[in-house]
Amino acid sequence: MPRRKLRVKAADSARINAELAGLRAALEIRTEWPEAVLAEAELAAGSPRLPDHDATELPLFTVDPPGSRDLDQAMHLAHRPGGGYRVHYAIADVAAFVRPGGAIDEEARRRVQTLYFPDRRVPLHPARLSEDAASLLPGETRPALLWQLDLDADGAVVLADLRRAVVRSHRRLDHAAVQRAVDAGGADEQLALLATVGRLREERERERGGISLPVPEQEIEETPRGYVLAYRAPVPADGWNAQISLLTGMAAAELMLDAGVGLLRTLPAAPPAAYERLRRTARALDVDWPEGLPYPDLVRSLDPERPLHAAFLNECAGLLRGAGYRAFDGSRGIPVPADPAHAALAAPYAHCTAPLRRLGDRFAQEVCAAVAAGEEVPDWAREALTAVPALMAAGDRRSGEVERACVDLVEAELLTGRVGEDFPAVVIDVDGKRPGRGTVQLREPAVRARCERAGGGPDGGSDGVSPATALPLGARITARLTTADPTTRTVRFAAV
Repeated sequence: MPRRKLRVKAADSARINAELAGLRAALEIRTEWPEAVLAEAELAAGSPRLPDHDATELPLFTVDPPGSRDLDQAMHLAHRPGGGYRVHYAIADVAAFVRPGGAIDEEARRRVQTLYFPDRRVPLHPARLSEDAASLLPGETRPALLWQLDLDADGAVVLADLRRAVVRSHRRLDHAAVQRAVDAGGADEQLALLATVGRLREERERERGGISLPVPEQEIEETPRGYVLAYRAPVPADGWNAQISLLTGMAAAELMLDAGVGLLRTLPAAPPAAYERLRRTARALDVDWPEGLPYPDLVRSLDPERPLHAAFLNECAGLLRGAGYRAFDGSRGIPVPADPAHAALAAPYAHCTAPLRRLGDRFAQEVCAAVAAGEEVPDWAREALTAVPALMAAGDRRSGEVERACVDLVEAELLTGRVGEDFPAVVIDVDGKRPGRGTVQLREPAVRARCERAGGGPDGGSDGVSPATALPLGARITARLTTADPTTRTVRFAAV
């Protein structure tokens, strides 16, 4: 599921690049590769395990951000004879290059997932594999896990099949290009089908009670007047592309659940208190949430192009707390989870479509491939299942730490030189133990930071803070910038 995203458009800014390099050092992020890993990657790139089935005639295409080279997935869509749709979805077969217990495998277990900084990526696998030999680059023959997903006329799954195959992507597209083609009415059959199937799958998601968050991407642009912060709202093509990946992840989950062995991505339902907090945030950000309107329907009504809606969508990501990985293997006495569903999707789900960027996907893929072929799951994959959830949890924490640090750094950069200025703001959160402290969302620029009410110390009352000094949750206030320090990645405000 999406996280709060951050990108620096002025990536050649010497100062911010130096600060980001210092941040990576402070967080002890591994950016260099051991020689043994690079040597093994070079050998593997030249001699991957290739399957017998040749599917290179299938005209696959990829949809990724511009400039991406770590291409995990490629697709082909067609009408089925007699009605409905057929989706072929190829996923990079990382296991064809990575030797269990080898140097690449061990390093990947240390890194767990690709980390994204505003100026660069720190990849899970060496570039020789992730951006070259294992990537589904156009015009290149690659080993892949090829899913065939047959859908009825309403977009519901009627058949899911998987096999190893050699594939070749025929073209590389980005979301904006897909959207322009569809909007202009000039989309070819493949892109028109992507829009059709994507919309049908979104409707099936709505019927299940699920929701995919269109989380906007924050952009920092350097101008002659300093840094400017804005949001880039996702286009509908982002959602259509995501629906194909989600469709595959749900098919993988069902396959593994039927076999009694696998790795799920689960999420418990958010508690009522979380929704109540979100309602307060909606009021604070002028987001109309009528009584009785279900949360998924509210999200679908929002316009991520509007700054306050964009800010609210980022707050909605808080409902995803508690997501994790659950392994199960009946042959080893590890039972299927009592509730295997992912609450946001309202269905069981598995991460399996990004093996170049997420460690756990390689193991889920291997289980699915074995089960689909009627074979025993390899011992190396079974043995890894018990360790992968803890590894992935640690990787998620590290990714979150990187995300928070990057946001703090860039927001501090954005506000450097403006200490003492007053900003219109809304209070979106208040510390339950110290109500004189909380969080404010600025209306311009789109910054969220801690704020403290002047004179908000204990007064001997039952809650330690007088009503006069508590931050008014949901209220519009004037917040004075007191600290903007990129060195410590600190931004602080005081309520005026």
